[in-house]
Amino acid sequence: MEESTQKTALYLVPTPIGNLEDITFRALRILKEADAVLAEDTRTTGKLFKHFEIQSKLISHHAFNEHKTIDGLIERMKKGEVLALVSDAGTPAISDPGFLLSRACIAEGLKIECLPGATAFVPALVKSGFPTDRFTFEGFLPHKKGRQTRLLSLQEESRTMIFYESPHRLLKTLGQFKEYYGEERQVSVSRELSKMFEETVNGALPEVISHFESKTIKGEIVIVLEGKGK
Repeated sequence: MEESTQKTALYLVPTPIGNLEDITFRALRILKEADAVLAEDTRTTGKLFKHFEIQSKLISHHAFNEHKTIDGLIERMKKGEVLALVSDAGTPAISDPGFLLSRACIAEGLKIECLPGATAFVPALVKSGFPTDRFTFEGFLPHKKGRQTRLLSLQEESRTMIFYESPHRLLKTLGQFKEYYGEERQVSVSRELSKMFEETVNGALPEVISHFESKTIKGEIVIVLEGKGK
């Protein structure tokens, strides 16, 4: 079947990372029209649905059950159902569930569409002041196994690097960046993007570490690290 005439089986729908005004009209329409919406956490998505008066059925689809549910979802789409996939915030499959289902749809010849929309690393990168022509998205570093190997592998990286981090690991990660990449390396840390208490802190690693050592750290965090100079 031609791509242009094939019915879309799965929509990947970005949702706001904080400010609810960041959802698109098209995203709202797709979420309302879908036969069911796959959600990373149905309670979180339920709040979004309540705010925008969306009545679509919610199905739990997260990292702990996606391997078991994919076959059933594929069969539903083969029978003509249209499904939408959302994560708790941002664009699905970016450090969130979505990759496995997308791959399965492609293998079965089912059409996928990904709507443009919110994702945390883009505003953090753009406002960091670092080069944006070439960058590498590293997501979350391994917590234990493989962490040192990953850090070492990035010592010669000249592109701007982007990481996601949780509040309770931020200082550990920044401290390791200082250890592996040097005290002169510049960094930009953004948290609570698009929310009331949005904050971006720029500077050399020791300065930024000092800033966050003196306060309680809350919110989702994006770290943008300067690449190695030539």
